[in-house]
Amino acid sequence: MISVDLRSHVPTYVQIVERVGHLVATGVLKPGNQLPTVRQLATDLRVNFNTVARAYRLLDEAGVISTQQGRGTYVLEGLSTVQAEELRQAALEGLVRSFLGGAVRMAFSPDDVESESRIQIERWRRAGDPPAEAE
Repeated sequence: MISVDLRSHVPTYVQIVERVGHLVATGVLKPGNQLPTVRQLATDLRVNFNTVARAYRLLDEAGVISTQQGRGTYVLEGLSTVQAEELRQAALEGLVRSFLGGAVRMAFSPDDVESESRIQIERWRRAGDPPAEAE
């Protein structure tokens, strides 16, 4: 049920948060359903244990899941509008942090990033469609 695209520019932990949030919001995952352990999901997705742990931590903080030491991780209630918005905001924050981390690694200055971001956002507003990801 939970899958990620390892070629995507979206951080894997953000994809996991979004996917679990979507499954809860659409009723595929119901309150009381047990999720795979962090280790099991990491193995299934072929990602680092810490990546899944980070996603589960964000979902737990948003009140979507509850991890009980020695018992497992369970879906709490269906997402409220506030919880859904908190997850969206956490996902956006993760995307921005990942983007800025990449810019820093490539030695761009904050002014460089801000200038190019403004250009891309303005193009997005004019075109009405979001910019396509670079392959």
